[in-house]
Amino acid sequence: MDAETVNVVVAGLGVSGAAAARALAARGERVTVLEAADGERQRATAAELAELGVEVRFGEPALPAGASLLVTSPGWRPATPLLVAAADAGVEVIGEVELAWRLREDPAAPWLALTGTNGKTTAVRMLASMLSAAGHKALAVGNVGVPIVEAVDGPYDVLAVELSSFQLHWSSTPAPLAAAVLNVAPDHIDWHGSMEEYAAAKARVFAHAGTVVYNADDPWSSRLAEPYASRVGFTLAVPRPGQLGVVEDLLVDRAFVADPATSAEELACLADVRPFAPHNVANALAAAALARAFGVPPEAVRRGLREFTPDPHRIAHVARVGEVDYVDDSKATNPHAAAASLAAYESVVWIAGGQLKGADVDELVRQAAPRLRGAVLLGADRDVIREALARHAANVPVVDVPGQDTGVMDRVVAEAARLATPGDTVLLAPAGASLDMFAGYGARGEAFARAVQRLADR
Repeated sequence: MDAETVNVVVAGLGVSGAAAARALAARGERVTVLEAADGERQRATAAELAELGVEVRFGEPALPAGASLLVTSPGWRPATPLLVAAADAGVEVIGEVELAWRLREDPAAPWLALTGTNGKTTAVRMLASMLSAAGHKALAVGNVGVPIVEAVDGPYDVLAVELSSFQLHWSSTPAPLAAAVLNVAPDHIDWHGSMEEYAAAKARVFAHAGTVVYNADDPWSSRLAEPYASRVGFTLAVPRPGQLGVVEDLLVDRAFVADPATSAEELACLADVRPFAPHNVANALAAAALARAFGVPPEAVRRGLREFTPDPHRIAHVARVGEVDYVDDSKATNPHAAAASLAAYESVVWIAGGQLKGADVDELVRQAAPRLRGAVLLGADRDVIREALARHAANVPVVDVPGQDTGVMDRVVAEAARLATPGDTVLLAPAGASLDMFAGYGARGEAFARAVQRLADR
């Protein structure tokens, strides 16, 4: 083999790329990583990988001669020149999730996988909590932040796997014990090209699953599950046989019981779901269905929900100031997520805006209009939301806060406080991404919380 000959190429030096390179090097593969960005973090990671025998090449990525496999970072689009060159050369392109499945060694921990436009991280952490409550060594991995390839040979009984549409696009053979699609709504259409392609990527989670778990209240999720015989639904209504659902204030199971036609089993109470909101109840039911598919008893489902700690910036109560509640749902980065958040409150002053990524907000605004007492808009696409408010909520007062300086959020919160009356909720549920103004949705939520605290201190 000459100096240019490599075995596996890893595209990208991010979290999943570095993890893939480490896993491959540990198995004796000759690995070359291609990375366009040449910064301090990338150089530090490259130095670490060099000690394992991994070469990192900086600059415009070009396919090395002799490559037999290319492992791409999930966010790289199929039209990226490197990936096109690999396909043209007959080099298989996969993602880190697919690689992790192929690297599993018997006895391997089964996967319980889930995807969806919204709620993935909350549901997968609820699932991991239920599994742990049942005494299993479990870990939440995947899009939640822990690369799966780092966990497949770990000391775990089961893995709770969160998968994005990007990750699923580059996966073809994973066969989870059970898999769920929480919901499907327009998102990342700029990446996938169409709603149909985006949904098709989500559907990949079902392809080889032992049990298919679908949201009976979500048209896309239900449609994607139709081809499969072994399917279990979840609903916020009273469940039918073969479903999990809600009866009065109870979460109940009519799927994983001896006789679904005539019996049901209580799993938890609505009060066990934190933070309480209808979409979080749906997340809890989906997690419970996956846990029950693994044999988790009802008492562990309840205990897991009670012990679950929500991640920040997900309908998090920040403070009550002057009989007005301030809630941070900065993670609501698309219209579907914002709609679920708005539906949790009766009287809302809505803080919205950011990067809509081409998403339509008319239906969101039309549904939310009866709950809105005011709206304060910020960010790159605030004009789009303002126009939708003018069409569907013309009598709702709207304040536009221009600018992208660090003081914008203080002005936004001050305007929201001016519009709010006792009993209202000031809700940050932007319906857009945050990178037009902030380092991420977390930074946006933190800026909101700090602004609310300064308001409270006046």
